[in-house]
Amino acid sequence: MVLSAFTFSYGISQIPAGWLADRIDRRILMVIGICGVGLAGVLVGLSQTYIMLIVFLVVMGVLGGGYHPSATPMVSGLVESKKRGRTLGIHEIGGGASFSLVPLVAAAIAAAWGWRGSFIGLAIPTVIFGIIFYRVLGRRAAMSRTQPKIIKHHEEAAPQPGYLRRLVALVVLSVGTGGLVASVTAFLPLYMVDHFGASEQTAAYLMAIYYSAGLWASPLGGYISDRLGRVPVLVVISVISGAAIYLLNLAPYGLASGSLFFILGITTFVRLPVSEAYIMGQTTERNRSTVYGIYYFSMTESGAVLAPIMGLIIDHFGFYNGFTIASVAIAVVVLACSPFLRSSRD
Repeated sequence: MVLSAFTFSYGISQIPAGWLADRIDRRILMVIGICGVGLAGVLVGLSQTYIMLIVFLVVMGVLGGGYHPSATPMVSGLVESKKRGRTLGIHEIGGGASFSLVPLVAAAIAAAWGWRGSFIGLAIPTVIFGIIFYRVLGRRAAMSRTQPKIIKHHEEAAPQPGYLRRLVALVVLSVGTGGLVASVTAFLPLYMVDHFGASEQTAAYLMAIYYSAGLWASPLGGYISDRLGRVPVLVVISVISGAAIYLLNLAPYGLASGSLFFILGITTFVRLPVSEAYIMGQTTERNRSTVYGIYYFSMTESGAVLAPIMGLIIDHFGFYNGFTIASVAIAVVVLACSPFLRSSRD
């Protein structure tokens, strides 16, 4: 319940936030997303009952939902199309770093001041950063009005005919593959402990290997997609994801299983900027944030929905069958979506 309170509210809020971002200044929603999460984090740390905790986590999710649908088109609009993948990849480094580093920081704070200290200690700097960020964006917006040659927003060509069909296929491919990988990833620590007899600490270290890819794989994947095209890169990493999940059944404990963790981490963090860059080229300015909102909603909720299903399969049929079903499902998604994406210039 604690986890779902934030996850579901955060995912659902992406859709109305994206719609709103297409109609007001996107930087306002970005700052609300940053400062709102920080202020809600303080309230979570101060909560005195379980109900208060749940309510403030819902508030945190609702306020945080406006960041990504606003930030991604803003970042994309500042660079030309051929540099968009690497730029969005650099933007994704923040997410990868947070998954890798913040749990360690939060655990250290909790050891000294308890779980409340973790929320409050991380929330206050977040609010301060949000305020500073808002002022920086404000100055940049003023410069773009007075000195347009210095800060240039790149105009997008109209999407090719049939863009809606390609857009739907891309979202299904990215969200389907990402959700299936996330559902497997949720059980990798349990797999290491139950199947191989590894310690919980070792399982945690292996997950750190998975998330370490977020520090560098996103910009590299974005750069490759700028050179080779979004669709080929996305299809290839989807196939690699499915193969890596199946090979988990066969890999012995140690270097082989750790390498597969690392490969799954790479495919996860490469997928994000490539998908975001493709969506940018298949949408118009007037509904871009709305589409991103739908995409981020789907990404957030797919893992939340598929993880308990994967858990049910593992409980009844074992890890081998669960991982095999996930890998076959990824193959089916790739085969179903690829024909709709062949004609895309991206």
